[in-house]
Amino acid sequence: MSEIIFLVEDDEDGGFIAKALSASIYTQADTIEELRVNIKDAVSCHFENNTNHSKLVHLYF
Repeated sequence: MSEIIFLVEDDEDGGFIAKALSASIYTQADTIEELRVNIKDAVSCHFENNTNHSKLVHLYF
């Protein structure tokens, strides 16, 4: 996978949610800065045993 694209939306309860379009990765946070950190953590956890995963992540708002 050369890149992972996340769709970022406002959460109904405040904050933001992010969903990967090409993998089953989902995360949320109160701020954009927190969301970026959570996305990095979620991608690392999702590809925990695969060191060849993409290092390129795009966020679409």
